[in-house]
Amino acid sequence: QVQLVESGGGLVQAGGSLTLSCTASRGTSSIRRMGWFRQAPGEEREFVAEVRWSRGDTSYADSVKGRFTISRDNAKNTMYLQMDSLKPEDTAVYYCAAAQSIVSTFNYWGQGTQVTVSQ
Repeated sequence: QVQLVESGGGLVQAGGSLTLSCTASRGTSSIRRMGWFRQAPGEEREFVAEVRWSRGDTSYADSVKGRFTISRDNAKNTMYLQMDSLKPEDTAVYYCAAAQSIVSTFNYWGQGTQVTVSQ
């Protein structure tokens, strides 16, 4: 069972930056891709970005493209989300996720970290 632990959330003013980290442990050799999702109060969880573990290919939601950067450090089993030019609408609980296949749904989830962007 892959275990995921996020860190790096917090409170930031609009226009500011934050970097989230997600470290995987146990069964990490089975990971094929990892991603970030977020859920704002009263909203459904939405996709933010993902990265393929071996090749590093990335994809982003349109709402964050050009502002957020996803990356990974295979040696540390850690994924990052650099968030720049943050907006109040980016406020949400951010979750990291892992999948054991390129095409399957994400089946491992972290506990989430709160990101709050003030006006």
